[in-house]
Amino acid sequence: MSDIALGSRTGRFVIAAAVLGSGMALLDGTVVNVALVRIGHELGASLADLQWITNGYLLALASLILLGGSLGDRFGRRRVFVIGVAWFTVASAACGLAQSPGQLVVARVLQGIGGALLTPGSLSMIQASFRPDDRGKAIGTWSGLGGIAAALGPFVGGWLVQYASWRWAFLVNVPLGAATVWIAQLHVPETRDEDADPRFDVIGAVLATLALGITTFALIEHEALGLAAAVGVGALGLAVGAAFVVVERRSSHPMVQPALFDSRQFSAANAMTLLVYAALGAVFFFLTLQVQTVLGYGPLLAGMASLPVTVLMLLFAARGGELASRIGPRLPMTVGPLVCGVGVLLLSGVGAGSTYWTGILPGITVFGVGLTLLVAPLTATVLAAAPDRYAGVASGVNNAVARAGSLLAVAALPAVVGLSGSDYAVPEAFSSAYRTAMLICAGLLAAGGVLSWSLIRNPAPAGRPAPEREGVVVGHPGTRHTTAMPAGWSCAGSEGCPGTSHDHDVTASSTH
Repeated sequence: MSDIALGSRTGRFVIAAAVLGSGMALLDGTVVNVALVRIGHELGASLADLQWITNGYLLALASLILLGGSLGDRFGRRRVFVIGVAWFTVASAACGLAQSPGQLVVARVLQGIGGALLTPGSLSMIQASFRPDDRGKAIGTWSGLGGIAAALGPFVGGWLVQYASWRWAFLVNVPLGAATVWIAQLHVPETRDEDADPRFDVIGAVLATLALGITTFALIEHEALGLAAAVGVGALGLAVGAAFVVVERRSSHPMVQPALFDSRQFSAANAMTLLVYAALGAVFFFLTLQVQTVLGYGPLLAGMASLPVTVLMLLFAARGGELASRIGPRLPMTVGPLVCGVGVLLLSGVGAGSTYWTGILPGITVFGVGLTLLVAPLTATVLAAAPDRYAGVASGVNNAVARAGSLLAVAALPAVVGLSGSDYAVPEAFSSAYRTAMLICAGLLAAGGVLSWSLIRNPAPAGRPAPEREGVVVGHPGTRHTTAMPAGWSCAGSEGCPGTSHDHDVTASSTH
């Protein structure tokens, strides 16, 4: 069914369900990092526990989001979306009721599974339900409302954590989830891809989850395991990752299309994504802890500290995409990470005695400017590297790579900079490690810029025949377009994503 008008009663309900579903995940993501210090104090959590609270969600989301999109195509996008929202809601309640770090980590993993089901379905319902002439406007409406949620998130989330309890950061999802399920179940039409492949790459999903999970475990628990055991467990994770590659190459219905990586442009864009999003995940993780532990910010101010990034993305991300469409993606994808790196270098100076206006604002603003140059060209390059029919597969892979980069960075960097135990609550210990971590993040961003300049190529000028794309890309029609967006920002619109359902994974500016 794809004949619903945007202004119709049913059309408004479809938009409402999609906005509430994605907004619920957005609000939850906004407050998790902001709440970490309070969670640590109340539950007696170690730094490793805080890493798992962040990474448990990312692990499940990165591993299963492609499978979630396929399930929606096969069994019904509304049905899988509703299941995902209900799952996420129950898991959120479990997070809010957790009495120990272990319970909270398990609940966060369950949240990630729900997120992997609801995220691809949020805007795929719009793409499949609205008539073609209204899809762009419908996506733009969702984007605008999502932008408002992104801007309000730091205020609402920070206020809940500071003046109520960190538990309400999760429990607030219960009424939101109930409302979303009611609207979607009663008022959103069901759609599915009648030609979708009925087979699912269950083995691939299991191997991807195990590879990321084992590697993350080795990085976070290295101190408890000891060096030799940590290296052994890490090697096992890499071996499982290699098995995942072998299975995907041999499967007739792979979760990840190996032939996509035959394109140098696609491979380079994803390698750059891995570097850049690793830096983004670590920057927000460390900065949020630094301003609370060292500067003494409460959760509300800590959540608002990165608000300039959200504002800049809302105002200028679309213009960054227009610039890249005129001059090609190579220069923006090179300059963007380098400008972000300069912003991180400025942020590395945040320490005891720093003020927001002279210590944080200049760096976070420069960082946001870099992201406005980077995000849209990256999305367009990933999509352009694959045939339009498989844009969903390509962008879904890119989303998983982005989440995996954040996951591994948050797992590895604390160990690399010498943090452990309760160091996150000791200003002197954390501040020294924070500076080193930010310098490493700046290096990752610089490496991403250099890689883009070396390997990304602009499309052929108008009027000149375009070269044939490298490789033969195969995939499943109807796979959702789940583009990795940096934390806290909504899509600037549907431009640049023709013919695909434009399902951006939007999370909060303090997360990832």
